[in-house]
Amino acid sequence: MSEPLRIAITKGRLLDDSIRMFQKAGASCSELLDPGRRLVLDVPELGLSAVLAKAPDVVTYVEQGVCALGIVGKDTLMEVGGSFYEVLDLGYGRCRFALAAPRGFSLSARRGTLRIASKYPNVTRSFFRSLGQDVTVIKIEGSVELAPVLGLADAIVDIVETGNTLKANGLEIVSEVAPVSARLIVNTAAMKLRKSEILELTEKCRGVLNA
Repeated sequence: MSEPLRIAITKGRLLDDSIRMFQKAGASCSELLDPGRRLVLDVPELGLSAVLAKAPDVVTYVEQGVCALGIVGKDTLMEVGGSFYEVLDLGYGRCRFALAAPRGFSLSARRGTLRIASKYPNVTRSFFRSLGQDVTVIKIEGSVELAPVLGLADAIVDIVETGNTLKANGLEIVSEVAPVSARLIVNTAAMKLRKSEILELTEKCRGVLNA
């Protein structure tokens, strides 16, 4: 009997949604539902060993081959990049990258170099490069909405779900940057070595998501 497929899963809401998906596919997920302090947990019904990790680490574990698969948000994939196969849009964890600014801001009317605050500098640079617009990107780790309020930046690029936090801080969406949702990624070597198992799991996930 082959070793379980090791799958890294982003902790938090994506983990909760992944558990629901696995349950629909026939797994009890008893260990995932009551992990205690453990970070490696079995999902035997699907032949999986789940590793709970932060989003950037999920990509690292898959890229380095210590995990065959990973579940991570498209926002992380866009920001950190890497060498892996992105095999399935899981459809949950939906939100979007957006450019937001104080009311009255006009991107087309601005001249000179814009100051853009973001937790996602690579996504931000790529977006403005596509527009042919020069920007100075200011990396922010905390509440990025503060940057325009305090005069640190002209606008921000951030993940937006409801937009309520933007409105509460006098900001509004200027432009959509990219849609975001959870993705299933696969290590390139694992796809060759354990292709049939990986494709079987992928089809199970696709089946319950489309049900």
